[in-house]
Amino acid sequence: MSNFEYIIASLPYLTTDFKYAGGQGFESVIEEIKENLGEKDTETLDFLLKGLKGSELNPDFYAEALKHSSKFIRSYFSFDLNLRNAKVRYLNRQLGREEEQDVITGQGSDEDQNLDTDLYRFHPGDFEEEVRVETALSQSDLLSREKELDDIAWEKIGHLETFHYFDLTAVLAYVAKLHIVNRWLALDEETGRELFQKLVQEVKGTFKGVKYNEQ
Repeated sequence: MSNFEYIIASLPYLTTDFKYAGGQGFESVIEEIKENLGEKDTETLDFLLKGLKGSELNPDFYAEALKHSSKFIRSYFSFDLNLRNAKVRYLNRQLGREEEQDVITGQGSDEDQNLDTDLYRFHPGDFEEEVRVETALSQSDLLSREKELDDIAWEKIGHLETFHYFDLTAVLAYVAKLHIVNRWLALDEETGRELFQKLVQEVKGTFKGVKYNEQ
């Protein structure tokens, strides 16, 4: 059985220079979380981690994600699919290619190779963030563009975890945000620090269920 209150209470608060304590890293934090998760919840977390790696993001994965029993998984990867497709369309336009080339629609034919056609029928869902994403993609500075896209993703995750304090959704949301932070620590350390501080404040806020203001 999962011990969510213990997991949330023990999530790492990182130091001001945002170095993992005791040589910890993303993977070690995940392992600590898993030690207090039940088998079914661990499977759900592993599914999220599989998608966060990026290499697994193919039509079969999205089809499975959009039918997943976890609402967070369904909603997050619906957003992720729409975001991915928006990036592909933007790149196609920049390269002068057919706009829909390589876009994942979930409407493939039975002749498609290496796909589970029973799973392949799905719809990405509404994309409320489409205008913001298009604006972000139009920025000429690469880091600014990526930062804005991750800000949009961060806000989406925050929306999905609303009213979830000590449950699996709260854990999944933390891991999804920590993955963004980890990426920025490699891309731009200052931005990574800022995001870590934001994540720390958000986790602290869960203990009261309201916005936390450090005195």
